[in-house]
Amino acid sequence: MTLTKKLIEQWVRPEIRALHAYHVPDARDMIKLDAMENPYTWPAYLRGDWIELLQDVSVNRYPDPSARALKDRLRDVYAIDDQFEILLGNGSDELIQLIAMAVAAPGRKLLAPEPAFVMYRMIAGFVGMEYVGVPLRAENFTLDMPAILAAIKQHQPAVVFLAYPNNPTGNLFGEDEIIQIIEASPGLVVVDEAYTPFAQASFLPHLAKYENLLVMRTLSKLGLAGLRLGFLVGARGWLEQFDKLRLPYNINTLTQVSAEFALTYADVFDGQTAQIREDRERLAQALAQLPGLEVFPSAANFILFRAPAGRGRELFAALKATGILIKNLDGGSPLLRDCLRVTVGKPGENRAFIAALGRALGA
Repeated sequence: MTLTKKLIEQWVRPEIRALHAYHVPDARDMIKLDAMENPYTWPAYLRGDWIELLQDVSVNRYPDPSARALKDRLRDVYAIDDQFEILLGNGSDELIQLIAMAVAAPGRKLLAPEPAFVMYRMIAGFVGMEYVGVPLRAENFTLDMPAILAAIKQHQPAVVFLAYPNNPTGNLFGEDEIIQIIEASPGLVVVDEAYTPFAQASFLPHLAKYENLLVMRTLSKLGLAGLRLGFLVGARGWLEQFDKLRLPYNINTLTQVSAEFALTYADVFDGQTAQIREDRERLAQALAQLPGLEVFPSAANFILFRAPAGRGRELFAALKATGILIKNLDGGSPLLRDCLRVTVGKPGENRAFIAALGRALGA
């Protein structure tokens, strides 16, 4: 054993050594349908005005530490009441980590349905919390309410994360079911609305009623993935505690200025998301016509489907060989056996994907 390895085993926590780093596959020269991005860039006139704006940005100075102008724009665009605070993160991932760090203590637990966004489990490990995953119903990925309510009663989680719609399954949990979970939970419930532009459903209106509820969103799926901006909305008391853990200047100047500018043109991005919702339905119909696939309903900008038994990885590899990258979920949760996930792309990209998948299936 080398000295380096001995030192790592001595000083790095076992649960960290057991983790695998989050893997992002190389998508160069491929049709990229694996990461739930908006496939549309900004219109030319918008890009021109943006570049002109950036010419006056002073990158030699630190950014506004509280990003006041950007928060005001978010408040206006999303009709966030003044009684609630907004906390910004370098993507939703940072916000999840801040929440977990704030409530972590020996014996405390983080709970989420399974399968769910992988960062809930990973970040629980980062901060030394026990992760409790409650399996969704195998037949349709809906919440198993007796099981999740029993798990909440048994484990008394410090925080529950609920993706709405769920990632990677795409379905929208029942509003009444989430309310039951909020009311049953002794700690925080965070409703992760990363895909709300495609679902047109939100728990923001419920914030005034439930003091243990927080709503988390990101601008990544809207069309600003490269800016890495997430935001958390909730009672000032909660967010003041999380803000103590936020590293100074976590939202850089270019992100602040660019996001504030882009949100001035929210109607442009609303039009793009409306187009994606229409294309999602067409893509789902095309998938349903291919032989042997089980296609699951989606309220997000991606579609989960199950390949014929034993062929999930084979189809993923066949698509990749033709220059089309989607997400292989087989080998993760047992519920995702032979499952693949495709992001809704531009119409031409969707057609190329369907044609290649049809050839791989022998259709």
